[in-house]
Amino acid sequence: RKTLDPHAALIYTMVLVSVAEGQISDVELETMGRLVQTLPVFETFDKSRIVAIGDECRELLGDVDGIDLAIERIAGALTTGLCETAYVLACDIVAADGKAAQDELRLLELLRNGLGIDRLAAAAIERAAQARHRVS
Repeated sequence: RKTLDPHAALIYTMVLVSVAEGQISDVELETMGRLVQTLPVFETFDKSRIVAIGDECRELLGDVDGIDLAIERIAGALTTGLCETAYVLACDIVAADGKAAQDELRLLELLRNGLGIDRLAAAAIERAAQARHRVS
């Protein structure tokens, strides 16, 4: 049973929602890279680890209970404040391609519940992500 550090948990979160539709799109990959490069929470993160962490998460998601295990590990690695940060990252990945598939919305719900994100806070985060990624 592997425990995650907070950086890995945040990467897991982005990978988790990006594979909800089956595969990671180029836009989602670009968004993940930009977030890791620019957000203060990743300032001390060893960026050379990102591919290995992503592969590890994808492997876990291949398990029968992979989604539940991933959410459990993510939640276990994060403080309350970083749980909100994880939800922000998840929403940014979902909003990145301009459309939210049903699988992604379901995964956001599971993540919101697993991370203990209040519904009102979640709605605000979701709305802000939509606004940030809107092109017209």
